[in-house]
Amino acid sequence: MSRIPEDTISRGLTGDQDAPRTRREARERYRGTERRQARGLPSTSTGARSLRQAAQPGASLGAGHLGLGAAVLTGLEALGGIVFFLVHWEDYGNPWFTASAWLLFVAAATCVIAIVLTYGERLTGLAFGLICVVLASVVALDFIGIWSQHDLGHTSTASMAAGFALLPITTLRPAREVIAAIVGLGLAFVIYAVVSTPINPETLPGLVTLLSVTVVPPSLALFVVHRFRQLVQRELDRVLVQSNVGAPQFAVGMLASDELARLDLAAEKLLDAVANGSDPLPLSDASASVAASLATELRLHLIEGRRETWLYHAITESDRLGRAVAVADPGALAGHLSPAQRDGLLQALWLMVGDGRSQQPGVPVVSVTLGPVGTDGHPVSDDRMDVPVVIESRGVPRRRLGPAAWAALQRIGPYTDSMRDGVLHVTAHCVVDRHPQM
Repeated sequence: MSRIPEDTISRGLTGDQDAPRTRREARERYRGTERRQARGLPSTSTGARSLRQAAQPGASLGAGHLGLGAAVLTGLEALGGIVFFLVHWEDYGNPWFTASAWLLFVAAATCVIAIVLTYGERLTGLAFGLICVVLASVVALDFIGIWSQHDLGHTSTASMAAGFALLPITTLRPAREVIAAIVGLGLAFVIYAVVSTPINPETLPGLVTLLSVTVVPPSLALFVVHRFRQLVQRELDRVLVQSNVGAPQFAVGMLASDELARLDLAAEKLLDAVANGSDPLPLSDASASVAASLATELRLHLIEGRRETWLYHAITESDRLGRAVAVADPGALAGHLSPAQRDGLLQALWLMVGDGRSQQPGVPVVSVTLGPVGTDGHPVSDDRMDVPVVIESRGVPRRRLGPAAWAALQRIGPYTDSMRDGVLHVTAHCVVDRHPQM
């Protein structure tokens, strides 16, 4: 029966699984569950909290600047709408309804600004619901005021500003809620245009322009905010993973820190109970069982610490790499790489993963295999050895890899590349020290 190496990270699909036979296997399954729940990291770890903060609506990782810019645009559009309304006051059949709509809009905007300045960049669901009700009232009052004109495209002012009012809210509320508000606003304009305005070549361009100006800006704002948060998450994930470049040859990694803290606390409690006499010697059966379990787990951690290299932790701790990269390193050869070679390998993996999607579910986007040493063309001496590093990329085609990716591969060592069946194969000669100082 073949045995999967301990330092192999597999991304294959699993069907019906038997009960875990080792503590390592049980922990790996637990990590998989935590990755789905916390997007790659245990929910209590620093990395998971940082990634969740980056994804939160209203997070302070730069989204506030986007919201401030959106608020300025909203204010400028509202100021232009008010000026246009005042200049054409005499043309409105019921100008007081539109004036009431503008007063309500200004009052609501003032309240929202006061709430954000007082409670920070947060907007509760209840507050967002009230804002939607106020904006609906603004639209209704404006529609009543311009009904007699029968020309929505050239007379709408306050109702059009309601679409711009959703711009800063895109940074404060989830996208699905803002999308629902945009769709509702667009439907209201379409229905009112059909009912109140005759559709002809003279009015159609104005209606299309009005609908575009009302719906497109908040939609683009949603896209910009979404891509910005993706960028922040990706860079934050990369910073967290980059810390492994300077890690020792073997280490427990960030994923095991919470578990080690738990074991340390349990051991301290047990030893304190023995020291103060609350749990006298000889230990009871229950206490002896707890002590034996702690000793076993600590020994397993000691053993695993000699198998899990920095590359193992860099992949498993990354939200992005953990779902797209498979690493096979049965000989723990990654620990011999120098910091420059580690940095080059990680950078190459990031660029090869990109935004690629595997064509087959369960197949990794990038596969990395280190070793075995001593094969043809990879000599071994007393102090140095040539470690073959084989990278297979299915996510990003060769033509889309820029100079930065090839420069990163060059930092690993001399390499050769080829394309087979749409898969990019890169074999690098990584000359390392057999006795690393790290």
